[in-house]
Amino acid sequence: MRTILSMNAFDPTQLADIDPEIRQETQRRLKYFGKAALLFFHEPLEIERGQGAWLYDIKGEKYLDAYNNVPCIGHAHPRVAAYVQEQLLKVNTHTRYLTKIVDDYAEKLLATFPDELCNLTMTCTGSESNDLALREASYYTGGTGVVVTQTAYHGNSYLTTCVSPSSFKVGKPPRWVKSVPMPDSYRLGAQNVAQSFGAAVDQAFSEMEEEGIKPSALLFDTIFSSDGVFADPVGFVKEAVAAARRHGALVIADEVQPGFGRTGQMWGFARQGFVPDIVTMGKPMGNGYPMAGVVTRPEILEALCARTGYFNTFGGSPAAAAAGLAVIETIFDEDLLTNAQSSGDALRQGLRQLQAEFSCLGDVRGAGLFTGLEIVSDPENKTPDGAGAAIIMNGLKRHHVLIGSAGPWGSTLKIRPPLCFGAKEVEFFLEALHQTLKECDLH
Repeated sequence: MRTILSMNAFDPTQLADIDPEIRQETQRRLKYFGKAALLFFHEPLEIERGQGAWLYDIKGEKYLDAYNNVPCIGHAHPRVAAYVQEQLLKVNTHTRYLTKIVDDYAEKLLATFPDELCNLTMTCTGSESNDLALREASYYTGGTGVVVTQTAYHGNSYLTTCVSPSSFKVGKPPRWVKSVPMPDSYRLGAQNVAQSFGAAVDQAFSEMEEEGIKPSALLFDTIFSSDGVFADPVGFVKEAVAAARRHGALVIADEVQPGFGRTGQMWGFARQGFVPDIVTMGKPMGNGYPMAGVVTRPEILEALCARTGYFNTFGGSPAAAAAGLAVIETIFDEDLLTNAQSSGDALRQGLRQLQAEFSCLGDVRGAGLFTGLEIVSDPENKTPDGAGAAIIMNGLKRHHVLIGSAGPWGSTLKIRPPLCFGAKEVEFFLEALHQTLKECDLH
């Protein structure tokens, strides 16, 4: 299995083959950031600005951004910029003081959750949120065992790396982490995926208990982003949720990628029809401003506070609350949930039409503006083709469309544009993909 980031990454050994101007700036990045430097595509992009669903490089070339869910309501959104600027010109400090905008934001955010999920803790990143959620689950249950999917990614802190099998280049997660196969509706069939996934989770917890490890949590991304994007059939996760609770584990819904309207509903867990014990949020929460959070029931948060408490200097700062407030208001004022549904449906319909012409397009799946397009070398046997996916991804870049890839083989093209992605962007994307597929000759 390849790591998620390596599937999309620039290979430094190919430095001599790229544009001289880009090469110079790439060398500069590699010099200062060393082995931790990570750039996308076979030839890196130098981006100067963004607007809506579009990015512009230093030469003024325009690229359709069908990948970044961080600016979920669009790049350089004027409301976010205005709210944050206004707050920064007033005050921006920690939450040890009362600041009205912080509580206004919490009230507005929590109004989108089921009533029992009524306590919010603010962090700065999704990694911090998942780290905190795991601690909450452990303190509340008294257990340590966590079940995740085999290609999961939940963050880059020490604790969240332990529960992110896709991050390991060598070795594997510790023994208190059990991984289960992804809910592969493409190969299992929609009628079998719920039972299969539920049984796998039940077995993982049973094995954990046999080894003397007390269960703590089932942690999953509610659209299984890193596993290759699995959204349907709606409700298929309920058997797995029930299995976790039979073993005394809490259920943590990772909404860092599917949350804030991505699936056409505000939360992925709501689309799946269950109420988790803990919800984690990150990337899209501030549309590029670093903010994240955890929502849970009071008694779960109280278990944490009785042991260690929690404080985050920058989590929930007034400027972060301003950014978050702008995001929530925009989602509802601009009816972006409806747009995610209609634009996403139109995109997947167009992709399915292309399947008739290109047999390498093995499966089209997703919800709202989150689509997985699986590339295969043998459609009859559904053989994943990670190399073909990389060729298409880089071919799309030449046609000014940016996407990424995911899944255990890197064979799923991950299409995840800002929520302002509309009919014109759908048309542009489909035409670029059509041209790319003809050029790549991956029939």
